[in-house]
Amino acid sequence: MSLDERFNKAAEDVKKLKSTPSNDELLELYALFKQGSVGDVNTARPGMLDLKGKAKWDAWNGKKGTSQDAAKEAYIKKVEELIAKYGL
Repeated sequence: MSLDERFNKAAEDVKKLKSTPSNDELLELYALFKQGSVGDVNTARPGMLDLKGKAKWDAWNGKKGTSQDAAKEAYIKKVEELIAKYGL
């Protein structure tokens, strides 16, 4: 399987977890997914009242400079850890 195929499979598998991961785990998944699929942050930081949006933006911005392939590999690894922790 190619990297993109494994990345897409991991994105599908993560939706099937038996339990919802913690907020920190979800932010890490979001940041790695966005970095792997889009690259560096390309939007302005959300406003003061959008706490969830700011947290997601900050998590994604924390991955700035990571190559898309490296982010995809890290995302796949993180999903595998969550599957081992929570099960499918």
